[in-house]
Amino acid sequence: MRTLSALAEPPRANLADQVYARLKADMHDFTLIPGDRLSEAEIGSRLGVSRTPVREALFRLRNEGFLAVEAKTGWFVKPLDFGRLDELYDLRITLELASIVKLCTHGPQDPAELDALKEVWLVPASERCADAREVGMRDERFHATLVHAAGNGEITRVHWDVTERIRIIRQLDFTRSDRIDATYAEHAKILRAVLQRKPDQAQLLLKSHVEQSKTEVRKITLHTLHEARARLRPAG
Repeated sequence: MRTLSALAEPPRANLADQVYARLKADMHDFTLIPGDRLSEAEIGSRLGVSRTPVREALFRLRNEGFLAVEAKTGWFVKPLDFGRLDELYDLRITLELASIVKLCTHGPQDPAELDALKEVWLVPASERCADAREVGMRDERFHATLVHAAGNGEITRVHWDVTERIRIIRQLDFTRSDRIDATYAEHAKILRAVLQRKPDQAQLLLKSHVEQSKTEVRKITLHTLHEARARLRPAG
């Protein structure tokens, strides 16, 4: 098995970045879920790196609110904080609504960005993607592209930070086929309203769409996360 340090040993900071990215990906695809414990030694052995870059990555994830550490029990994935998630969703809605208004009134900085969204979301039902992970990534790109196309760099930066923090919750939406179908339908309506320069309609559609995701968050339990991990784990 190829390890992170195979062939050549990169600088330690680069290894820490790679360990950080791997652990974050493990949380986003439910390999790690709230309550799971982590061992510096096990992570280092699995990824083929020393404990120093592992520790740097763990502290970075702790500072970002994903992990916690206790003297007696060590590192673990933090429980979901629903109050904090509510606040992040409220911020997301505010940022996306502001971007939608600007898109509808001034148009996109690069029309090709909206053209790319049309090719993904304005398609017949027979051409829709059914893979949960892929739809999750497409959903993320849809919202990020709408914000980026509006042309405000600071809003784009803050929106991406929010996106990173709620990614695990959004992924849960796409473990159900009915939510995949609903997302395609809702995205198509939002995109058509933007293309037709109808800001009021676009805002109503987008707010309803994101509020639905926010409502789904409140239904999440630890059992839900375990079920998602089981469904998405490769067979064998």
